[in-house]
Amino acid sequence: MHDPPKILAVDDAPENLEILRTRLTARGYAVVTAADGAEGLARARAEMPDLVLLDVMMPKLDGLAVLAELKTDAALRFVPVILVTAKADSRDVVAGLDAGADDYLTKPFDQAALVARVRSLLRIKALHDLAQEQAAQLAEQAEALAAANRSLEERVAAQVAEIERIGRLRRFLPPQIAALVSQRDGGALLDSHRREITVVCCDLRGFTTLTETSEPEDVMAVLGEYHQTVGELIFRREGTLERFAGDGVMVIFNDPLPCPDHAERGVRLALEMRDAMGRLGEAWRKRGHEIGFGAAVALGYATLGEIGFEGRREYTAIGSVVSLAHRLCAAARPGQVLISQRAHAAVEAGCVATPIDPLELKGFQRPVPAFDVTGWRTP
Repeated sequence: MHDPPKILAVDDAPENLEILRTRLTARGYAVVTAADGAEGLARARAEMPDLVLLDVMMPKLDGLAVLAELKTDAALRFVPVILVTAKADSRDVVAGLDAGADDYLTKPFDQAALVARVRSLLRIKALHDLAQEQAAQLAEQAEALAAANRSLEERVAAQVAEIERIGRLRRFLPPQIAALVSQRDGGALLDSHRREITVVCCDLRGFTTLTETSEPEDVMAVLGEYHQTVGELIFRREGTLERFAGDGVMVIFNDPLPCPDHAERGVRLALEMRDAMGRLGEAWRKRGHEIGFGAAVALGYATLGEIGFEGRREYTAIGSVVSLAHRLCAAARPGQVLISQRAHAAVEAGCVATPIDPLELKGFQRPVPAFDVTGWRTP
């Protein structure tokens, strides 16, 4: 498929070509034209279009003759063809379809029908091209495997190990980061190391009550919707999903891959999750569930790396910044996003935040300064 898709319109009436060019170009397609059947056949072989709109009644070569030539050309036989005719006689339609046309249109053109048929056949063409591309790739891979002097057992073992490793990575990394880390030397990024990170924690308010008063199926449905909502936002911001623990979620920024604006990403993610959960909370209330949402962001140094054993490994961060993010999250009221003093200093120019009274947090000897973030200033 070309990008944008290329459509060849063949018609001996200039006004019809102009109509097709105008309507299809407005939809983002690239349109080339031909004024008769012979020219249309030549343009098809030169341009290799993704779709042909072919008038039936034309001089030199009529549409059915052009269609027959297209279907005998190995390079063009799978290009979808829509016959265009001013006749309403079903015999013309049947003859065209029998000759290999994929669809038909009658003049004058109905814009909605034109666009719908074009879009439908381009989808089919895209699937065909994808299948061809995959077939070619499979053929290349088969040839490469045949040329390689390795045993089947070694190849299968290597592939299984790689699939398992990528599967483990994708449990806590966005897909694009997992793909990078899964490369030959990418595993070193997961070795134990120390780095400044931004930690985002969030959870639901009233979830314990929900589990005590609702059926397990209702609880699982709520959790599924919650995880889906925040998960999409986390991956969009390219955060590292450290874990789902019931209704608790922890996200890391600036590791395993560094990003210079990690504090901003963390705060903006927390605000986006707050807004999205506000909308989801309205839907839950209509189902009788009174559930709120709170989040917190902290900035600091931590030690990061894989933990666990051979049968099960996780990637995590250890340090006071993690504890601070969890404690601030627990102190946040429904709909509130709290951030630490250090995180606020990093994003002060961009966020709208109000200082609150220092918080007495478990595990911290002195009251902890914090800020209530209400929004982000749009540049």
